[in-house]
Amino acid sequence: MKQVALLFAALILAGCAIHQRVDPVPRMDSREICIINNPDVREGFLETYQRALAAKRFQTKMLDKSATPRDCPFTSTYTANWRWDLALYMAFADITVYANGKKIGHALYDSLGGSGNLGKFINAENKIKELVDQLFPNPAPAG
Repeated sequence: MKQVALLFAALILAGCAIHQRVDPVPRMDSREICIINNPDVREGFLETYQRALAAKRFQTKMLDKSATPRDCPFTSTYTANWRWDLALYMAFADITVYANGKKIGHALYDSLGGSGNLGKFINAENKIKELVDQLFPNPAPAG
C-alpha cells in the first residue's frame, strides 16, 4: 500500500513539472540582431529581452510583426504568456534565433504543466535574462 501511495505521489508531482530547455546560439559574426515585434506579448518582455542582449554587446533592430526570419541576417522571434494562480506569473516564454532564416538557437521556459509547483512563481525579468545568458553564451563580437 505504501508503494502505491508513493507511486501516486510521484505521478502527481510529475504532472506539476516545469520545463526549461536551451539550445545555444553558436558564436555569431554580427553584433546586430533583428527582433520581430510580437505585440501580443505583455509589455516589459521585449524591453527586458533587449536589455539582456545589450548586456551581451548585441545591438537590436526592431522589425514589424509581419516580417519573417529571412528579413535580416540574424533574426529573433519571441512569445510569452502569463497566468494567474494566487498571483500573476510568467508561465511560458519562447525565444528563437535564426541565421538567414535557418533556426540556430532556441530557449523555452514552460511552467504551464506546473499547476501545483510553487516554483512557477518566478521573477520574469530574471528568467528572461537567464534564458538570454544561456541562449547566447558568447558575447557579440567586438567592434
